[in-house]
Amino acid sequence: MRKLSRDEDFILRIQEISQQNIADCYQCGRCTAGCPFAEFMDEPPNRIIRYLQLGLKDEVLKAQGPWFCAACLVCETRCPRGVDIPRIMEAVRTIHLRSKEQLLDIDRIDKKILEEAHPLVLMSALYKYSY
Repeated sequence: MRKLSRDEDFILRIQEISQQNIADCYQCGRCTAGCPFAEFMDEPPNRIIRYLQLGLKDEVLKAQGPWFCAACLVCETRCPRGVDIPRIMEAVRTIHLRSKEQLLDIDRIDKKILEEAHPLVLMSALYKYSY
């Protein structure tokens, strides 16, 4: 039998990045029912939220569902508790990217790249790959 462990740090990190309280969701499922991409997801939005509530970090990070989220805001508008699910999905993607890639150290980036790169590219990269 597989032992499940609750990762409190993971929950707090998701809440910090998304500025959402994971416990606000009471699993009504309206988000998933309205999501135009739910049929393509291995784990729909409400299940991702449930995994987060349980602190099941591995299940959340291996799910492909957050990568299908188009941030169309249908889920958020349908949520009776006002949970901003696209922000949570973005937080999951951000943590996933940070765990898989090296973090950027701005002091180690070639100055020529810094001078020539578009500011939005730098801002996006630093947002995704730094703490």
